[in-house]
Amino acid sequence: MTLACTLHGMLDLRLQEETPPAPGPHDVLLGLGAGGICGSDLHYFQQGRVGAFVIREPLVPGHEASGVVQAVGAAVTRVRPGDRVAINPSHPCGHCDYCRGGRGNLCRRMFFLGSASVFPHAQGMFRERFVMGEAQLTPVDEPEVSLGEIACAEPLSIGLHALHRAGPVLGETVLVTGAGTIGAMCILAARLAGAARVVACDVHERALALARTLGADEAVRSDQVAPESLAGMADVAIEAAGHPGALRTCLTAARRGGRIIQVGTLPEELPFPFPANQVMQRELDYRGVFRAHLAFDWAVQAIRSRRVDVRPLITAQLPLSRAREAFELALDKSRSTKVQVVAA
Repeated sequence: MTLACTLHGMLDLRLQEETPPAPGPHDVLLGLGAGGICGSDLHYFQQGRVGAFVIREPLVPGHEASGVVQAVGAAVTRVRPGDRVAINPSHPCGHCDYCRGGRGNLCRRMFFLGSASVFPHAQGMFRERFVMGEAQLTPVDEPEVSLGEIACAEPLSIGLHALHRAGPVLGETVLVTGAGTIGAMCILAARLAGAARVVACDVHERALALARTLGADEAVRSDQVAPESLAGMADVAIEAAGHPGALRTCLTAARRGGRIIQVGTLPEELPFPFPANQVMQRELDYRGVFRAHLAFDWAVQAIRSRRVDVRPLITAQLPLSRAREAFELALDKSRSTKVQVVAA
């Protein structure tokens, strides 16, 4: 038997024992290395839903994780027992028009781990042992790169995909609203992409201090400045907070002809009218970012080469048996950025 963290609804987190299935010919039995608690995991924990995705059966959360190979199926060739691996949580079908068009993250039949977007739900990786297809695994051979760092490949892929959606930023000014995990990954990605100036906005001093550590040129307390003071200062404004106020900041800060990139999940109804005429008159490009596709592989390579150093983001690692404590710590943005669960 093995331990798993399950969500049964709002604030209903339970630790349960389960028997992991035996790996098939192309499957791999993994032990949990590290699993990062994401904003969507926190939404499921606090509200029992993420937007339109509602928990309708017990859900094992967790879609950003690393693992250690324990056993392999007879036809597996990519990994072997003892390997440390990054795990891609996206399972696109590979056959629909979006997959064939190179946009697998928009797959019509996507199966994304740790998500209530389908029913039965796509169970996630906050469990001591689990089985994964070998195609989802990338071995990381560098011994100096920790399992915690490897688990950051998925959130880094979001930041890289956001900058990819933004287009070339070489020599430009990039504003990132929200300096939590995803905002921090956007800062790292903007630096990697050659932005000349990166400005971070947040309401928490801890987050702003981290943003500076990661290379932000300026860190602004967005609750202490007038939005007008940021007017027209950014070529690219990235909404990574999932907050209406952050979106308003982006709409104000984007210069004429600029790009607004929405990464955060906003409330279904905004508390202000969307300024569609401003988008038209200023020729703003408004682009969405949903998960990632090829950027997952880019993220693994950036982490294993340490071209991107994600270590400052990792606040704490708690054993899976203390999952509720880990979730509560992750909710406290004054004390944490990335909280991970690890095998006991």
